[in-house]
Amino acid sequence: MSNNLPFSSVDEVLEGQVLVFDKPLTWTSFDVVNKVRGTLKNVFKLRKIKVGHAGTLDPLATGVLILCTGKKTKTIDQLQAQEKTYTGTIRLGVTTPSFDSETEIDSWGDPSLIKALSNDDISKMTNNFIGDLAQIPPQFSAKKVDGVVAYNAARRGEKVNLKPKSVQVFSFEITSFTPNHLSNHPIIDAQFLIKCSKGTYIRALARDLGKALNVGGTLVELRRTKSGNFTVETAYDLQEFISSVKSLA
Repeated sequence: MSNNLPFSSVDEVLEGQVLVFDKPLTWTSFDVVNKVRGTLKNVFKLRKIKVGHAGTLDPLATGVLILCTGKKTKTIDQLQAQEKTYTGTIRLGVTTPSFDSETEIDSWGDPSLIKALSNDDISKMTNNFIGDLAQIPPQFSAKKVDGVVAYNAARRGEKVNLKPKSVQVFSFEITSFTPNHLSNHPIIDAQFLIKCSKGTYIRALARDLGKALNVGGTLVELRRTKSGNFTVETAYDLQEFISSVKSLA
């Protein structure tokens, strides 16, 4: 995206802006919020400014992250409620405790079952995960139970009782199918396109798809390409945005 900023003065920042970023890999959503907030405070000599995000992305995901400043933070709930679109890769034939690459592989699927899977088999199974779902969040998630954050408990080797939550998956398409080997074990990397409601855990879909196919599954790549009408093609590169804001000082 162009480096042109939607504001040029402190008044415009405080009045409120909706900023769309392409979140970098390994950054948390709060890392981006803190970076943007700190830069705006320093450049415009502000004691405080409201900055919040409209929908968390996991550290190992990239793509559309919406931030709101000033009075626009009042629109966060509305923006967060909009439909999301994701692309990525589900690796079938392995599982991890976090259902993504944050943790090490803890089990391998049956080689004969993995080798027997076809693109058609996987695509047909995804139909079972379209519509209204009662989805159990991952243990490695920011969900709270009795004041305990699930991922904090998970990293201590503990489990919390996470209840199913209602989500909607509008479409779940396998876009390519790549049989491969990892550490001499057969695997399948299935690229996907998913459109879903807010609060849907794509890692949980990877878990559930792998379980339904009896081979296990984990998410190895995730990119949010769209949230509402905001697309990754029109998103700011974070470092370019920071440089542009600093140039106003």
